[in-house]
Amino acid sequence: MSDDGDYEDNHDRRSRNKGRRKGRGHAHMDDEDRYKGRGGVFETIEQESTDGPAQSIEGWIVFVSNVHEEAQEDDILDKFSEYGDVKNIHVNLDRRTGFVKGYALVEFESRDDAAEAIDKMNGQELLGQTVTVDWAFVARPNKR
Repeated sequence: MSDDGDYEDNHDRRSRNKGRRKGRGHAHMDDEDRYKGRGGVFETIEQESTDGPAQSIEGWIVFVSNVHEEAQEDDILDKFSEYGDVKNIHVNLDRRTGFVKGYALVEFESRDDAAEAIDKMNGQELLGQTVTVDWAFVARPNKR
């Protein structure tokens, strides 16, 4: 019994499909075709200065580190809502343990509220641990 027939069949099949490719992205495209419409156009936020905190699309976000692993969103929300209207709060959890990873992101509507929360909460205790609070996004001067 010879396997030569199988080799010939596979070889013929490969040579017939030589010019074909699976998947996307193989067709030749110009940059003009690729970015038609709104593709490649991004929203920007006007900043007063290039130094200091930077605003996110929706508000002012502060980064809270050294958060106790058993802290709940409500614990963090109760502390930070004393300084202004909290729009959003995000607490990452460890998938394996279900505990807090040790940090949280708190979003405020106004810069003044966020700045007050940073001033008052930085170095304070939250569930027995001293937390560090600072701006999540900082604008850096352009080096052009």
